[in-house]
Amino acid sequence: MKDIDVLVIGAGAVGCLTAMKLTQRGVRVCVVERGVLGTEASWAGGGILFPLLPWNYDEAVNRLALASAAIYPELSALLHADTGIDPEYRACGMQVLPPFEANKANVWCTEHGMNAQLAADQPLWLPQVAQVRNPRLLQALHVWLKRYGVPVREGIEMAPFSEKFSSQNAWCSTTGEVFKAGSYVVTAGAWSRQLLGEHALHLDIRPMRGQMLLYRIPPERLPHIVYREDFYLIPRTDGHLLAGSTVEDVGFDKSTTTVAKVELQRKAAAILPELAGMQPVKHWSGLRPGTPENIPVIARHPQFANLWLNAGHFRYGVTMAPAGAGILAGLMLDGAHALDNYSFPT
Repeated sequence: MKDIDVLVIGAGAVGCLTAMKLTQRGVRVCVVERGVLGTEASWAGGGILFPLLPWNYDEAVNRLALASAAIYPELSALLHADTGIDPEYRACGMQVLPPFEANKANVWCTEHGMNAQLAADQPLWLPQVAQVRNPRLLQALHVWLKRYGVPVREGIEMAPFSEKFSSQNAWCSTTGEVFKAGSYVVTAGAWSRQLLGEHALHLDIRPMRGQMLLYRIPPERLPHIVYREDFYLIPRTDGHLLAGSTVEDVGFDKSTTTVAKVELQRKAAAILPELAGMQPVKHWSGLRPGTPENIPVIARHPQFANLWLNAGHFRYGVTMAPAGAGILAGLMLDGAHALDNYSFPT
């Protein structure tokens, strides 16, 4: 393999956009992925470009999510133009159904310049909320990376990081293949802690299973996202409708369950009655990289100058990825100061 400056380990939305940003800045990047690019949490999620009920989150979450939302229109247009694959960015709006804290929501929207329509005991309408079709986003990113000469190695599982790897600027796969690079960026989602091994310190990233259903309805039957009590319906332009999701602390178990399916069906039909009795087209699950308060780590490891982390986005990997990639590139290339909100826990 040709000499590379940075090895990005993990090819979800966060890893691919990190590689893209570094490549745009002239860095020679290689991406390795233990499975197939974009087929873990980034594929399994819904692609809502908004932190659902932001007034309930730390501002560190909202700052990344809103900054990324502002990037997505240009990013999607660029990917579409360069690859011919449309990520289907769409500012479709989101309706939040009661119950929710109306006063708290109103204050937050006013303070953040978010357009909102809110009447007493009525749904909250947020017209600026957008979505992206995450599987197509990942397909476009894959083609873009290949087009711009970024090697993407799939089916490569890396061994846990060691001091020897750092000192030799070499990191080995579990089969003994050696990857030499100046720096390493771990973007492995729920598997990031395992990759750091004994050097994970107090990093608290754990897999959190989310199960989803897919329905097929007439296009434009539901023109916008609907959210109620931690459940959402996300309509695609072709009539596919996503319904989700669960949040389950079950380790690295990606199986689906009948209990979750029945509960998701019940919640979906309560919002859109015509779904009652309709069988979903598909039922799947993904493993989110759960972290306290949904706040990711975007920082250099405190013990190794050539080891970086961009992981732990919990439910918002796709949502936060563009801004997070920009932050990491700034830290690596510009010597920008580390941001306390996203620093490595020690």
